[in-house]
Amino acid sequence: MTVTTETRAPALLPENPAFLTAKVLWVRHWNEHLFSFAIERPASFRFRSGEFVMIGLAGDKKPLVRAYSIASPHYAEELEFLSIKVQDGPLTSRLQLIQPGDDIYMGKKPTGTLVLDALLPGKRLFMLSTGTGLAPFLSLMRDPDVYSGYDKVVIAHSVRRVSDLAYHDELDGKLAEDPLIADEAAAQFHYIPTVTREPFRNTKRLGALIDDGTLFAGIEGAAALDPKTDRVMLCGSTEMIRDFAKLLEERGFVEGSNANPGTFVIERAFVG
Repeated sequence: MTVTTETRAPALLPENPAFLTAKVLWVRHWNEHLFSFAIERPASFRFRSGEFVMIGLAGDKKPLVRAYSIASPHYAEELEFLSIKVQDGPLTSRLQLIQPGDDIYMGKKPTGTLVLDALLPGKRLFMLSTGTGLAPFLSLMRDPDVYSGYDKVVIAHSVRRVSDLAYHDELDGKLAEDPLIADEAAAQFHYIPTVTREPFRNTKRLGALIDDGTLFAGIEGAAALDPKTDRVMLCGSTEMIRDFAKLLEERGFVEGSNANPGTFVIERAFVG
């Protein structure tokens, strides 16, 4: 993992009335195809933990932007994001080269369904993710409201390689360095990472972790997902979301939205 420091003059962007402009504060490269970065939070920007916003750079005729989940909790002074690197991707091929001091365009209106408001009250909250689908859950896991609303808070993160486990140390340490929720997380937070293509302590896919009970090890309650007590959030690959949405509906879960809260939610903006 490397942290980028300034090595050139900042890349500035012209103002655009449709977007906010924010400075890059830091960049962290986890491996050759995964990085995190943070930008200054504009004073006018408000969001709920778990929401996403459009992020981008200047294009040929208009800004080139994509939807990115905000990895910071709603109260944070900086806005953090987790991104893949696509070498020939129109945006990420350039975004991966950003450095502190550079400008980024950001949409003015965040939105999304991976929020507490879209779920009915429950006892246990399970956040299931693959790859960069971890990002909105990084926001939620640092929000005190999550620990007030649930007895147990569980993040399961499935990746292909060990180096893809972004934020592993922070999560594995139960957020001990976070002054706002360290005590609550010590008692309520559970992290289950799994790596499918390299040796690791867990190598099963998310579905298998549910089927064999690994997901529920050390957590009070049934070793199965129960719509009466459990709430589930899904974020990751299109295939994963579709498979789990079907599985959950077969077990009696009902998809929720901001207008009609349910027992599980997905982020439809990221589902093709």
